[in-house]
Amino acid sequence: MSVNKLLVRQRLAYIDGQRQELARMRTLPLPEFIEPRNAAAAETFLRRSLEAVFDIGRHILAKTGHGELAQEYKSIARGLGALGAVSGSLAAKLVEMAGYRNRLVHLYWEVTADELYRILQDELDSFLNFVKEVMAYLDTV
Repeated sequence: MSVNKLLVRQRLAYIDGQRQELARMRTLPLPEFIEPRNAAAAETFLRRSLEAVFDIGRHILAKTGHGELAQEYKSIARGLGALGAVSGSLAAKLVEMAGYRNRLVHLYWEVTADELYRILQDELDSFLNFVKEVMAYLDTV
């Protein structure tokens, strides 16, 4: 078994496209952003990005013989760090992102437009870092 580099690169491109949409949305003034359609669009872009991050992580871990780490989102994050596919600091951020992914999916009624706006202002670089670090990792496998 080996990592399907084409599949991973396609998902990384998808994440980057979603990140670009989120970057455009973060330029909206808060009163405009919190309009229901804008906040809902941002939530969708964010959730899809997170799903793609963890799909990539699950694939890499499974194909490198670490399938036992690919069962739960936070263990995927930790496993990518242990494998060296991402840096330790990014692995720690991915653990946080896994928790937020679960919040978006399972506690969606608690997620506020203000919270989404703050994430767009402060956290989008994590997706860019993920894309860069996984692309670099692909060059080593």
